[in-house]
Amino acid sequence: MNTYLILIIAAYFLVVSFGYWLDYMNLAYMKKYGSVIPPEFEGYIDQSLLSRTGDYNIEHTKFEFIHSIFNNIVFLLFIFTLLNIYNSWIVMLNLSFILSGLIFFILLTYFETLLSIPFSLYSTFKIENKYGFNTMTFKLWMTDTIKSLLISTILTSLVIAIGLLIIQKWPGSWWFMVWCFFLVFGIFMMYISPYVIEPLFHKFTPIENEELESNIRTLMEKAGIKVNRVFKMDASKRTKHTNAYFTGIGKVKRIVLYDTLIEKMDHNEVLAVLAHEAGHWKKKHLLKSLIAAESIALIATYISYRILQSDFLLTLFHIEQGSFFAKVVILGFLSSIVSFPFSPVFNYFSRRHEDEADKYSYEITGDRESMISTLVKLSKDNLSNLHPHPLYALFHYSHPPVLERIKKIRELAK
Repeated sequence: MNTYLILIIAAYFLVVSFGYWLDYMNLAYMKKYGSVIPPEFEGYIDQSLLSRTGDYNIEHTKFEFIHSIFNNIVFLLFIFTLLNIYNSWIVMLNLSFILSGLIFFILLTYFETLLSIPFSLYSTFKIENKYGFNTMTFKLWMTDTIKSLLISTILTSLVIAIGLLIIQKWPGSWWFMVWCFFLVFGIFMMYISPYVIEPLFHKFTPIENEELESNIRTLMEKAGIKVNRVFKMDASKRTKHTNAYFTGIGKVKRIVLYDTLIEKMDHNEVLAVLAHEAGHWKKKHLLKSLIAAESIALIATYISYRILQSDFLLTLFHIEQGSFFAKVVILGFLSSIVSFPFSPVFNYFSRRHEDEADKYSYEITGDRESMISTLVKLSKDNLSNLHPHPLYALFHYSHPPVLERIKKIRELAK
């Protein structure tokens, strides 16, 4: 076996093994400290709820472990055995470059979706049901799955077709043209998704509470945000989890509140959540993240272009028929290995943004206690692990652990 291939396989197993070790350390840490009720949660939770929280996280982690093992086995089998057969079949069809690419990638998407269905069903109707989160019927699950598949097919086909057309028309500079296309397409989706795609899955209605809507508009005016509409979303048809978010690019925003959030939070807590979201806009976190992500994407696209110029990957993985599409799949596999060590860096900046948004929420509302009670309720209702292992959080948490956030919020008033 080629030395390079041995090193790649070793690196892959090292990354996977390290991920599983992090899971183990996180569960061990939770078992050690999970029975301790933090002062911030006294009166909100008891030992029974802590025990239930531990059970939920343990069961969820074990399920994800089995799912991950299955996915890794299937993927390794595919890339080291079936990719050559599959690629040869596509080449034998003797179709155009764009049509070949569409069939190649769309069929892979369908295959991946098919394999994920049993795990999605178990997670939704076994684990989430057991712990009282799921409110979705099987009929609704089926409807959502079919809609998602249809939308995914349309959008993925569009992206693949245009991307391959660019590669075909500009073979010497397609890396930059493809990057530009993905940038424009991503921004376009930010605009149309709230108005075209989201209503296919959820019902959006104006919130009935005029006082709450008035308070929201007043708060947003203080932040310099013009609110177009304030909507309630029927999230309770699918889950008991809570959330709120902004849509829209620029100063004009559309605010969406989960009906579960309105039900579980008082007005001041809802305002604290929205003030936090306003902080992300005020501090230009979306713009900064977009610039950072697109800068990295530009570099990655150019490196990919250089690598895809040669047949080194095909030779390395013993692909018999020359194929651009097979090289893309192999490159995606290698990218997953290379990108893993950078997870703590990306999460670090994400957690900094969350801290800044928390600080802004306090500055604009002056309400420290509502911010804290919101975090406590969210953690309690979602059975969140209050004691994640620091190293696990470093690699997996895009938000600071809740106790760390509460501590920093309390320090804001000093």
